[in-house]
Amino acid sequence: MSKIYIGTAGWSYKDWVPNFYPKNQSVSFDWLEFYSHYFNTIEVNSTYYTYIRPSIVDGWIRKVSNINDFLFTVKLHQDFTHKKNYSKEQSDFVKSTLNKLGRENRLGGQLMQFPYSFSFNSATAEYLSKLVSEFEEFDNFVEVRHKSWQSEEAMEFIKELRVSFCTIDQPQIGESIPFEPVVMNDIAYLRFHGRNVDAWKNSIKNFGKEQSYSQQNERYNYLYTLGELSELERKIKEIFNAAKKIFIVMNNHPQGKAVANALEFMSLLAKTKKVDVPDTTLKAFPRLRNISLN
Repeated sequence: MSKIYIGTAGWSYKDWVPNFYPKNQSVSFDWLEFYSHYFNTIEVNSTYYTYIRPSIVDGWIRKVSNINDFLFTVKLHQDFTHKKNYSKEQSDFVKSTLNKLGRENRLGGQLMQFPYSFSFNSATAEYLSKLVSEFEEFDNFVEVRHKSWQSEEAMEFIKELRVSFCTIDQPQIGESIPFEPVVMNDIAYLRFHGRNVDAWKNSIKNFGKEQSYSQQNERYNYLYTLGELSELERKIKEIFNAAKKIFIVMNNHPQGKAVANALEFMSLLAKTKKVDVPDTTLKAFPRLRNISLN
C-alpha cells in the first residue's frame, strides 16, 4: 500500500481566516503549526518567488516537530523554470534549503513547475536535462502543462531522467495536458488547480498585463464537487500498487477551498472515511459534516 501525503500548495493565505484559521488568534498562534495538525505535507510556494533564509527553514522544521511523518515539498524558484537564468550561487542557495530539510527527514522532494509555453522539443528537453542534473541528488517532480509532454517519446525521455512526472488537473483549454496519473521513480505527484474555465481563459487573455493579487488567483478559485472528487479518486486508486509514495496537493486555494477539498480527499482515500475537520472549516463548508469526526 502506498504512503499517501495530502495537503495544499502554500499555507500563508490571509483569506483562509476564518475558513480555516480562526479569527481570534493568540500571540503564540502559528499558522503552520495549526495546519500540521490536519495534514501531513505542504508544498512550499514562497520559494518560487524568493530565496528563503536558513533561519526560516529552521522555523518550519521546529513547528512540525510533533508530527512524525510530515514532509515539505519545495517549489523551485522561477529563475530556473520560467526565466531560465540562474547562477551557481542561486543553485547552491536552493540546495542548502533542500539539504536542511533532508537532514531532518522532512523533505518530500522538489517541484520544477514549467509554464504552458514550455512544450516538448529538443531545446526544452536539453534544458530540462541540464536542470535535473543540477539537482540530481534530490527527488524531483516535473510539472509541465502542454500535452506534447504526454507523447511516448517525451514520457520515455522523462523516465530516463529518473525524475517523477507531476500529474495536474486543470481546465482543458487549447493544448492543455489532461489528468492521467503517472508513477515514476516509485512516486506519484498530483496537483489540482481547479476547473474555473472562464477565469483560466481570462488569465491567458491578460497574460503579461499588470493584474492585482485577486485577479491573478481567480483562476484557482474553484471548489471541486463531490462527484468530481469521486471521479478523480477512482483514477488515483488505479496507481495505488505502483507507487511507494503518492502526493496529493490542492492548489485551489482562494477562501480555503483547497483545505476543504484536501480533507475530502483524505476521507475518500482513508479506510475510516472520517477525518479531523476544524470547526472553522465545518462552518465555512457545511458539507464536510458528513466526513467529520466531530
